[in-house]
This record gives sequence, structure tokens and C-alpha cells, in this order.
Amino acid sequence: MASPEMNIPKQGRLAIYDAPNAPFRLEPYALAAPAAGEVLVKIRMSTICRSDIHSYQGHRPNPCPGVLGHEIIGDIVALGKGVTQDMRGDALAPGDRVTWSEYFIPGSNYYTEVLDLPQKSRGVDKYGHMAVTTAPHHHGGFGEYCYILPHSWILRLPDVLTDEEATPINCGVATMIAVTEAANLRIGQTVVVQGLGLLGLYGAAIAKARGARVVIGLDTVAARRELAYKFGVDLALDPTMDRAALLHEVRALCRPEGPDAVIEVCGAPEVIPLGIEMLRTGGTYVLGGVVNPQAMVTLDANLLLKKLLTLRGVHNYHPRNLIEALDFVVANRMRFPFHDLVDGKYSLDNVGTAMADAAARRVLRAAITP
Repeated sequence: MASPEMNIPKQGRLAIYDAPNAPFRLEPYALAAPAAGEVLVKIRMSTICRSDIHSYQGHRPNPCPGVLGHEIIGDIVALGKGVTQDMRGDALAPGDRVTWSEYFIPGSNYYTEVLDLPQKSRGVDKYGHMAVTTAPHHHGGFGEYCYILPHSWILRLPDVLTDEEATPINCGVATMIAVTEAANLRIGQTVVVQGLGLLGLYGAAIAKARGARVVIGLDTVAARRELAYKFGVDLALDPTMDRAALLHEVRALCRPEGPDAVIEVCGAPEVIPLGIEMLRTGGTYVLGGVVNPQAMVTLDANLLLKKLLTLRGVHNYHPRNLIEALDFVVANRMRFPFHDLVDGKYSLDNVGTAMADAAARRVLRAAITP
């Protein structure tokens, strides 16, 4: 049975799309007490991730009619049987503002218990990646309510964080914690970040917090290059400039041979050869943005061998990275203006406008506030 402290509404609205690029429509779906292991949450904010845009535009497979949104925070309405605390052991109660992992797993399995890769478990599924016809229907951020499903990881949010600071934690920030961990950044090292959207800006800030001596950001959008200086970037460059001049500028700051790590978070596979060329011998290249299938690229594989490079991919993140992401934002919210990254707010009735503005990069991170 759900917690008796709050009444559960009979229904909640969801913004649904029936096919790629189809208009969003609002439909009410029934609500019920959360089942054992579930939590019912009233959504406060859901921000539009680039992968939401790719799914909506049909660049990656997503079932329809669908409900998108996986960067979500909300207030607990009711707790299902067996849910009493968050992943840190803090007690949970109706009214608590929480975030939760962007994915959930089917339970104990080989990937979780042996390989320590719960994020790649067979049968893993993600919020905002399911057909709305799949019960309990409310499993995406573009709506008024969401069920946190069993075998998710929940974190209670401290009051010090604004909603704008808190909402990207369970995707953008946690992903970049995992990416910078994979890059094995150490104090005094140098790093290049390819792409200065929300992921790249958080990546730059995390790299600085990890002790990076130099962070260089690459992006074709001038406004993002300018903004990057507020997030720990020492030099922001346009990657379409003359290649020889670009490599010269990078190596001048990343002495003596080039960056220790290059991080790709722009989603464009054609940037990979440049990143490999930049790296010093023994460096590490981490892919975090090429999430679309058929992201083909041609490269000289001999460089991987000759330069003793490490190539890593990061998809989803380990549950511990969610805790680390929250702690990073809390500890650094006065150092970096995280609140300002969510620069567009839209009602649930205006999801289509929000998606269009996000896709056209008129805003850095659009937020749905039902």
C-alpha cells in the first residue's frame, strides 16, 4: 500500500508524440497507488536532453506513442511498500524533493553482481524511452507525475539547490562524472572538450575540480565558447578554424606534446580523428556524445597503436556517479553558475515549442515545468 499521508490524484496529463516529429498532444492517464518498490512523484521540472531531441527527430530508435524526458526531479506523493530510504540511507517521506537514476534494471544479474556494470544490465530500461502504452504509463518527464520504478536509485535533494541546479544531475552531470572518471584525469593534467553544450560545460567544470591544469573547449557556436569561460575553460576555440593553427594553439597550452585527455561530447563522429591527432602519446580519448546508431567514422587506426592511446566509451553511468554528481554540484554551485544553464522554461502545454527551441539551440537547456 502507498503511504497514507497524501491523497493520490485520479489522473495526470502526459505530453505524447505519435511518431517522429509529430505534434505533441496532452492526454490524461490514470494514476494509482504505487506498487511495491515504486514511488509516485509529482514532477517539478524536466529538462530536455540532446538524446530527447534525437529520439523525437527519429535519429535513434524510440517506441511510439512515446513520452520523453529523463532529466527529472519531483516531490514524493506516495511510497510503495518496501521503499523507506534513498541510496544513501536517508529516510524518504511524502513531500521530499528527489532525483533518481535515468535508468532502472530488472534486478540482480551477471552485469551487476559480477561485472559491476548495472547500467548495461540485460533488460535495462530508461525513463523517457518507453511507449506510453506500457504500464504504469507515467514513466517520462514530459508530464505531471512519474513513477520511480523498482531497481532505480533515488536521492533526496538538499534544500540548498535550486530546481535548475538539481534537474540535470541525474543525466548530464552524472554522465560527465563517469566520462571524466574514464579519462582518468589527475592533478596538473590537460584536457580538451569537444562540444560546449551542457555536457561539455559540466565536463570542463568537473575537470577543473579534479585538478586539471588546462581545459580547452571546442565548439562552433560563439555564445557557447564565451559562456565556457565561466565553467573552467581556459581557452575556447572554433574547431572549424585552420587545422594546423588549431593544433598549434592546443599544443602551446598543453605542453610539451598535447593534451593528456580528449573528451567528445558533441555527438559528431567526424570530430574523432582530430581528437586522436591532438592527444599526446599515452593519452586517453573518451566518447560520451555519439549516442546515435550508425555514427560512422574513418580514422587511421595505426595512430591508436603507435601513440599507445586508450579509447573509452561511456554510456549511462554507474549508480555511484549519481551520488558524486549531486555532491559535485552542491560543493561547486558558488564557483560555477550551474543555475544559469537552464535558460528556458516552458509549461506542459508548450512542449513542442520547448523541443523546437532546444533543437535549434536557441536555449542551452529547456525546462518543462508542469
